[in-house]
Amino acid sequence: MNEPQRRVLMQLRIEGTAPRTKLAQSLGMNGATMTRLTQSLLALDLIEECGARDVQTRGRPMVPLSVSGHGGWAIGATAHPGWLELAIVDFRGQPLIHDATPFDSPDPLVFARTVEARLQTLAATHGFRQGKFLGLGVAVPGYAMPGDRTRRIVVDRIAGWNEVPLAETLGDALGMPVWIENDASAAALAEYYQPGVIGRYRSVLTLFLGHGIGGGLIAERDLFLGEYGNAGEIGRLFPGHRERPSGIDLLHFLNDHGVRIDSLAAIDGLLDSHSDLIAAWTKRVIVQLDQAVAGGTVWLDPGAVVVSGALPLPLLERIAQGLAERSRHRDDGYRSTLPAFHASSIGSKAVVIGAAMIPIHAVTTAI
Repeated sequence: MNEPQRRVLMQLRIEGTAPRTKLAQSLGMNGATMTRLTQSLLALDLIEECGARDVQTRGRPMVPLSVSGHGGWAIGATAHPGWLELAIVDFRGQPLIHDATPFDSPDPLVFARTVEARLQTLAATHGFRQGKFLGLGVAVPGYAMPGDRTRRIVVDRIAGWNEVPLAETLGDALGMPVWIENDASAAALAEYYQPGVIGRYRSVLTLFLGHGIGGGLIAERDLFLGEYGNAGEIGRLFPGHRERPSGIDLLHFLNDHGVRIDSLAAIDGLLDSHSDLIAAWTKRVIVQLDQAVAGGTVWLDPGAVVVSGALPLPLLERIAQGLAERSRHRDDGYRSTLPAFHASSIGSKAVVIGAAMIPIHAVTTAI
Protein backbone atom coordinates (compact mmCIF):
# COMPACT_ATOMS: atom_id res chain seq x y z
CA MET A 1 0.00 0.00 0.00
CA ASN A 2 1.38 3.40 -0.96
CA GLU A 3 1.41 6.62 1.04
CA PRO A 4 -1.57 8.31 -0.73
CA GLN A 5 -3.69 5.21 -0.08
CA ARG A 6 -2.75 5.33 3.60
CA ARG A 7 -3.71 8.99 3.76
CA VAL A 8 -7.16 8.18 2.36
CA LEU A 9 -7.61 5.35 4.86
CA MET A 10 -6.63 7.52 7.80
CA GLN A 11 -8.92 10.34 6.67
CA LEU A 12 -11.83 7.90 6.46
CA ARG A 13 -11.06 6.64 9.97
CA ILE A 14 -11.15 10.26 11.13
CA GLU A 15 -14.30 11.21 9.18
CA GLY A 16 -16.18 7.94 9.64
CA THR A 17 -17.81 8.34 6.24
CA ALA A 18 -17.11 10.85 3.49
CA PRO A 19 -17.74 11.18 -0.26
CA ARG A 20 -14.84 11.39 -2.69
CA THR A 21 -15.26 15.14 -3.12
CA LYS A 22 -14.89 15.73 0.63
CA LEU A 23 -11.86 13.43 0.82
CA ALA A 24 -10.21 15.21 -2.10
CA GLN A 25 -10.80 18.58 -0.47
CA SER A 26 -9.52 17.44 2.95
CA LEU A 27 -6.37 15.87 1.51
CA GLY A 28 -5.62 18.52 -1.11
CA MET A 29 -6.00 16.13 -4.06
CA ASN A 30 -7.80 16.52 -7.38
CA GLY A 31 -10.86 14.49 -8.25
CA ALA A 32 -9.13 12.21 -10.75
CA THR A 33 -6.46 11.23 -8.23
CA MET A 34 -9.06 10.55 -5.56
CA THR A 35 -11.09 8.41 -7.94
CA ARG A 36 -8.03 6.34 -8.81
CA LEU A 37 -7.04 5.89 -5.17
CA THR A 38 -10.50 4.93 -3.99
CA GLN A 39 -10.94 2.48 -6.86
CA SER A 40 -7.77 0.68 -5.83
CA LEU A 41 -8.83 0.62 -2.15
CA LEU A 42 -12.28 -0.70 -3.14
CA ALA A 43 -10.61 -3.46 -5.16
CA LEU A 44 -8.53 -4.41 -2.11
CA ASP A 45 -11.73 -4.50 -0.01
CA LEU A 46 -10.23 -1.95 2.38
CA ILE A 47 -13.03 0.58 1.88
CA GLU A 48 -16.67 0.28 0.86
CA GLU A 49 -19.42 2.42 -0.59
CA CYS A 50 -22.35 3.34 1.63
CA GLY A 51 -25.82 4.40 0.52
CA ALA A 52 -25.84 7.42 -1.77
CA ARG A 53 -26.72 10.71 -0.12
CA ASP A 54 -29.95 12.38 -1.13
CA VAL A 55 -28.66 15.71 -2.41
CA GLN A 56 -30.46 18.23 -4.58
CA THR A 57 -27.86 18.38 -7.34
CA ARG A 58 -27.70 17.21 -10.93
CA GLY A 59 -25.71 14.21 -11.95
CA ARG A 60 -24.59 11.19 -9.99
CA PRO A 61 -25.36 11.52 -6.26
CA MET A 62 -22.45 11.66 -3.84
CA VAL A 63 -21.67 8.17 -2.55
CA PRO A 64 -20.11 8.16 0.92
CA LEU A 65 -17.17 5.86 1.52
CA SER A 66 -16.10 4.22 4.75
CA VAL A 67 -13.42 1.82 5.93
CA SER A 68 -14.50 -1.75 5.28
CA GLY A 69 -14.44 -4.40 7.95
CA HIS A 70 -13.58 -7.03 5.35
CA GLY A 71 -10.04 -5.88 4.59
CA GLY A 72 -8.52 -8.28 7.09
CA TRP A 73 -8.50 -9.22 10.75
CA ALA A 74 -5.94 -8.43 13.39
CA ILE A 75 -5.16 -10.19 16.66
CA GLY A 76 -4.17 -8.81 20.03
CA ALA A 77 -2.80 -10.83 22.91
CA THR A 78 -1.49 -10.22 26.41
CA ALA A 79 -0.59 -12.42 29.36
CA HIS A 80 -2.12 -11.90 32.80
CA PRO A 81 -1.40 -13.75 36.04
CA GLY A 82 -2.99 -17.16 35.38
CA TRP A 83 -4.62 -16.41 32.04
CA LEU A 84 -4.09 -15.25 28.48
CA GLU A 85 -6.35 -12.68 26.84
CA LEU A 86 -7.01 -12.54 23.10
CA ALA A 87 -8.98 -10.16 20.90
CA ILE A 88 -9.72 -10.21 17.19
CA VAL A 89 -10.79 -7.00 15.45
CA ASP A 90 -11.90 -6.36 11.88
CA PHE A 91 -10.24 -3.82 9.61
CA ARG A 92 -12.46 -1.05 10.96
CA GLY A 93 -11.16 -1.81 14.43
CA GLN A 94 -14.45 -3.29 15.63
CA PRO A 95 -13.91 -6.08 18.18
CA LEU A 96 -15.22 -9.41 16.91
CA ILE A 97 -13.88 -11.84 19.51
CA HIS A 98 -12.78 -11.47 23.11
CA ASP A 99 -11.28 -14.66 24.51
CA ALA A 100 -9.66 -15.77 27.77
CA THR A 101 -7.86 -19.05 28.40
CA PRO A 102 -5.82 -20.42 31.32
CA PHE A 103 -2.12 -19.67 31.00
CA ASP A 104 0.70 -19.67 33.50
CA SER A 105 4.12 -19.93 31.89
CA PRO A 106 7.12 -17.60 31.76
CA ASP A 107 8.20 -19.05 28.38
CA PRO A 108 7.40 -16.96 25.27
CA LEU A 109 7.27 -20.08 23.08
CA VAL A 110 4.58 -21.57 25.33
CA PHE A 111 2.74 -18.27 24.94
CA ALA A 112 3.02 -18.57 21.14
CA ARG A 113 1.76 -22.17 21.15
CA THR A 114 -1.17 -21.21 23.36
CA VAL A 115 -2.08 -18.31 21.06
CA GLU A 116 -1.83 -20.58 18.01
CA ALA A 117 -4.06 -23.24 19.58
CA ARG A 118 -6.72 -20.68 20.51
CA LEU A 119 -6.60 -19.10 17.05
CA GLN A 120 -7.14 -22.48 15.40
CA THR A 121 -10.16 -23.10 17.62
CA LEU A 122 -11.59 -19.63 17.06
CA ALA A 123 -10.99 -19.82 13.31
CA ALA A 124 -12.84 -23.13 13.12
CA THR A 125 -15.70 -21.88 15.30
CA HIS A 126 -16.20 -18.46 13.70
CA GLY A 127 -15.04 -19.06 10.15
CA PHE A 128 -11.92 -16.90 10.13
CA ARG A 129 -9.49 -17.62 7.32
CA GLN A 130 -6.03 -17.42 8.82
CA GLY A 131 -4.64 -16.12 5.52
CA LYS A 132 -6.54 -12.85 6.12
CA PHE A 133 -4.94 -12.18 9.49
CA LEU A 134 -2.83 -9.02 9.19
CA GLY A 135 -0.71 -9.99 12.17
CA LEU A 136 -0.51 -10.14 15.93
CA GLY A 137 0.05 -7.30 18.36
CA VAL A 138 1.37 -8.32 21.78
CA ALA A 139 1.04 -6.02 24.78
CA VAL A 140 3.86 -6.56 27.26
CA PRO A 141 4.11 -5.29 30.84
CA GLY A 142 7.64 -4.00 30.63
CA TYR A 143 9.90 -1.40 29.08
CA ALA A 144 12.07 -1.53 25.97
CA MET A 145 15.82 -2.09 26.07
CA PRO A 146 17.99 0.65 24.57
CA GLY A 147 18.33 0.25 20.83
CA ASP A 148 15.83 -2.59 20.38
CA ARG A 149 12.10 -2.09 21.02
CA THR A 150 11.37 -5.80 20.53
CA ARG A 151 13.51 -6.73 23.55
CA ARG A 152 11.94 -5.93 26.90
CA ILE A 153 12.64 -5.90 30.61
CA VAL A 154 9.47 -7.46 31.95
CA VAL A 155 7.69 -8.35 35.20
CA ASP A 156 8.75 -11.48 37.10
CA ARG A 157 5.79 -13.66 36.11
CA ILE A 158 6.99 -13.71 32.47
CA ALA A 159 10.69 -13.61 33.27
CA GLY A 160 11.47 -15.82 30.27
CA TRP A 161 10.62 -12.89 27.99
CA ASN A 162 13.48 -10.78 29.35
CA GLU A 163 15.85 -9.54 26.64
CA VAL A 164 14.40 -11.96 24.07
CA PRO A 165 13.84 -10.67 20.48
CA LEU A 166 10.12 -11.12 20.95
CA ALA A 167 8.81 -10.04 17.52
CA GLU A 168 11.16 -12.45 15.76
CA THR A 169 10.69 -15.29 18.26
CA LEU A 170 6.89 -15.12 18.33
CA GLY A 171 6.63 -14.35 14.61
CA ASP A 172 8.68 -17.41 13.65
CA ALA A 173 6.61 -19.61 15.96
CA LEU A 174 3.27 -18.31 14.65
CA GLY A 175 4.17 -17.71 11.01
CA MET A 176 2.81 -14.17 10.91
CA PRO A 177 4.00 -10.59 11.48
CA VAL A 178 4.22 -9.69 15.17
CA TRP A 179 4.42 -6.28 16.81
CA ILE A 180 5.50 -5.79 20.44
CA GLU A 181 4.34 -2.84 22.51
CA ASN A 182 4.12 -1.75 26.13
CA ASP A 183 0.68 -2.46 27.58
CA ALA A 184 -0.09 1.17 28.43
CA SER A 185 0.90 2.32 24.93
CA ALA A 186 -1.36 -0.37 23.47
CA ALA A 187 -4.20 0.92 25.65
CA ALA A 188 -3.53 4.45 24.39
CA LEU A 189 -3.92 3.25 20.81
CA ALA A 190 -7.23 1.55 21.61
CA GLU A 191 -8.55 4.66 23.34
CA TYR A 192 -7.51 6.85 20.42
CA TYR A 193 -9.42 4.77 17.88
CA GLN A 194 -12.64 4.97 19.89
CA PRO A 195 -15.53 6.91 18.27
CA GLY A 196 -15.50 10.53 19.36
CA VAL A 197 -11.74 10.60 19.94
CA ILE A 198 -9.93 10.01 16.63
CA GLY A 199 -12.32 12.35 14.83
CA ARG A 200 -11.79 15.21 17.31
CA TYR A 201 -8.17 15.17 18.48
CA ARG A 202 -4.72 14.90 16.92
CA SER A 203 -2.87 14.36 20.21
CA VAL A 204 -4.07 12.46 23.27
CA LEU A 205 -2.51 11.57 26.62
CA THR A 206 -3.80 8.32 28.15
CA LEU A 207 -3.38 7.27 31.78
CA PHE A 208 -3.76 3.53 32.35
CA LEU A 209 -4.54 2.48 35.91
CA GLY A 210 -4.16 -1.28 36.10
CA HIS A 211 -2.25 -3.36 38.57
CA GLY A 212 0.40 -0.70 38.09
CA ILE A 213 0.28 2.75 36.51
CA GLY A 214 1.31 3.61 32.97
CA GLY A 215 0.79 6.16 30.27
CA GLY A 216 0.63 6.35 26.52
CA LEU A 217 0.92 9.22 24.06
CA ILE A 218 -0.65 9.83 20.68
CA ALA A 219 1.03 12.75 18.93
CA GLU A 220 -0.15 13.92 15.51
CA ARG A 221 -2.28 10.77 15.16
CA ASP A 222 0.59 8.35 15.77
CA LEU A 223 2.01 6.57 18.78
CA PHE A 224 4.78 8.66 20.30
CA LEU A 225 7.30 6.21 21.75
CA GLY A 226 10.32 8.40 22.46
CA GLU A 227 14.00 7.86 21.73
CA TYR A 228 14.17 4.45 23.41
CA GLY A 229 10.55 3.34 23.08
CA ASN A 230 9.58 4.13 26.66
CA ALA A 231 7.59 7.36 26.46
CA GLY A 232 4.75 7.40 28.97
CA GLU A 233 6.46 5.35 31.70
CA ILE A 234 4.85 7.52 34.37
CA GLY A 235 5.01 4.70 36.89
CA ARG A 236 8.56 5.92 37.52
CA LEU A 237 7.05 9.05 39.08
CA PHE A 238 5.40 6.88 41.76
CA PRO A 239 7.90 4.43 43.33
CA GLY A 240 6.37 1.13 44.32
CA HIS A 241 7.31 1.41 48.00
CA ARG A 242 5.14 4.54 48.36
CA GLU A 243 1.46 5.31 47.89
CA ARG A 244 0.73 5.36 44.16
CA PRO A 245 -2.30 5.65 41.86
CA SER A 246 -2.56 1.97 40.93
CA GLY A 247 -5.00 -0.90 41.29
CA ILE A 248 -2.65 -2.84 43.57
CA ASP A 249 -2.38 0.26 45.77
CA LEU A 250 -6.19 0.35 46.03
CA LEU A 251 -6.27 -3.33 47.05
CA HIS A 252 -3.64 -2.63 49.74
CA PHE A 253 -5.56 0.44 50.90
CA LEU A 254 -8.76 -1.56 51.28
CA ASN A 255 -6.97 -4.43 53.02
CA ASP A 256 -5.38 -1.99 55.45
CA HIS A 257 -8.88 -0.82 56.35
CA GLY A 258 -10.17 -4.31 57.00
CA VAL A 259 -11.69 -5.08 53.58
CA ARG A 260 -10.49 -8.51 52.47
CA ILE A 261 -10.11 -8.33 48.71
CA ASP A 262 -7.45 -9.68 46.36
CA SER A 263 -8.79 -8.94 42.87
CA LEU A 264 -9.47 -5.75 40.93
CA ALA A 265 -12.54 -7.46 39.51
CA ALA A 266 -14.12 -7.46 42.98
CA ILE A 267 -13.87 -3.68 43.44
CA ASP A 268 -17.00 -3.01 41.41
CA GLY A 269 -19.08 -4.70 44.11
CA LEU A 270 -17.66 -2.39 46.77
CA LEU A 271 -18.43 0.96 45.15
CA ASP A 272 -21.63 1.38 47.16
CA SER A 273 -20.93 -0.59 50.34
CA HIS A 274 -17.50 1.01 50.87
CA SER A 275 -18.06 4.31 49.09
CA ASP A 276 -16.39 6.46 51.77
CA LEU A 277 -13.17 4.43 51.72
CA ILE A 278 -13.00 4.38 47.93
CA ALA A 279 -13.77 8.11 47.79
CA ALA A 280 -10.84 8.83 50.15
CA TRP A 281 -8.48 6.80 47.97
CA THR A 282 -9.82 8.44 44.81
CA LYS A 283 -9.30 11.93 46.21
CA ARG A 284 -5.64 11.17 46.94
CA VAL A 285 -5.13 9.57 43.51
CA ILE A 286 -6.57 12.59 41.70
CA VAL A 287 -4.02 14.84 43.41
CA GLN A 288 -1.20 12.45 42.48
CA LEU A 289 -2.26 12.11 38.85
CA ASP A 290 -2.80 15.85 38.54
CA GLN A 291 0.96 16.36 38.68
CA ALA A 292 1.52 13.85 35.88
CA VAL A 293 -1.23 15.44 33.79
CA ALA A 294 0.19 18.93 34.33
CA GLY A 295 3.61 17.81 33.13
CA GLY A 296 2.18 15.91 30.17
CA THR A 297 0.03 18.86 29.18
CA VAL A 298 3.00 21.23 29.21
CA TRP A 299 5.14 18.95 27.02
CA LEU A 300 2.54 17.40 24.68
CA ASP A 301 -0.25 20.03 24.57
CA PRO A 302 -2.84 17.26 24.06
CA GLY A 303 -6.36 17.82 22.86
CA ALA A 304 -7.61 15.29 25.38
CA VAL A 305 -6.62 13.24 28.41
CA VAL A 306 -8.18 9.79 28.68
CA VAL A 307 -8.33 7.92 31.99
CA SER A 308 -8.30 4.20 31.24
CA GLY A 309 -7.50 1.03 33.12
CA ALA A 310 -8.69 -2.07 34.92
CA LEU A 311 -10.62 -0.19 37.60
CA PRO A 312 -14.45 -0.09 37.42
CA LEU A 313 -15.69 2.34 34.77
CA PRO A 314 -17.56 4.53 37.31
CA LEU A 315 -14.31 4.94 39.24
CA LEU A 316 -12.42 5.92 36.09
CA GLU A 317 -15.18 8.47 35.44
CA ARG A 318 -14.76 9.98 38.92
CA ILE A 319 -11.02 10.29 38.44
CA ALA A 320 -11.43 11.92 35.02
CA GLN A 321 -13.95 14.40 36.45
CA GLY A 322 -11.65 15.20 39.36
CA LEU A 323 -8.70 15.83 37.05
CA ALA A 324 -10.85 18.05 34.83
CA GLU A 325 -11.94 20.07 37.86
CA ARG A 326 -8.36 20.59 39.04
CA SER A 327 -7.27 21.54 35.53
CA ARG A 328 -9.99 24.19 35.26
CA HIS A 329 -9.02 25.75 38.58
CA ARG A 330 -5.25 25.67 38.12
CA ASP A 331 -4.07 29.27 38.37
CA ASP A 332 -0.75 29.30 36.53
CA GLY A 333 -1.13 32.65 34.80
CA TYR A 334 -1.52 31.13 31.32
CA ARG A 335 -4.63 31.37 29.18
CA SER A 336 -3.96 28.43 26.87
CA THR A 337 -6.69 26.00 25.81
CA LEU A 338 -7.18 23.17 28.27
CA PRO A 339 -7.43 19.53 27.20
CA ALA A 340 -10.75 17.73 27.39
CA PHE A 341 -10.95 14.87 29.90
CA HIS A 342 -12.58 11.55 29.09
CA ALA A 343 -13.07 8.30 30.98
CA SER A 344 -12.59 5.07 29.07
CA SER A 345 -15.63 3.16 27.84
CA ILE A 346 -13.68 -0.08 27.32
CA GLY A 347 -11.72 -0.19 30.59
CA SER A 348 -9.54 -3.26 31.13
CA LYS A 349 -10.10 -4.46 27.54
CA ALA A 350 -8.17 -1.43 26.26
CA VAL A 351 -4.85 -3.28 26.44
CA VAL A 352 -5.81 -6.30 24.34
CA ILE A 353 -7.94 -4.24 21.92
CA GLY A 354 -5.03 -1.84 21.54
CA ALA A 355 -2.67 -4.74 20.87
CA ALA A 356 -5.03 -5.89 18.11
CA MET A 357 -5.09 -2.35 16.70
CA ILE A 358 -1.31 -2.28 16.25
CA PRO A 359 -1.36 -4.22 12.92
CA ILE A 360 -4.32 -2.08 11.75
CA HIS A 361 -2.46 1.09 12.70
CA ALA A 362 0.66 -0.17 10.94
CA VAL A 363 -1.25 -0.67 7.70
CA THR A 364 -2.80 2.78 7.98
CA THR A 365 0.27 4.76 9.01
CA ALA A 366 3.21 2.59 7.90
CA ILE A 367 4.88 2.51 11.35
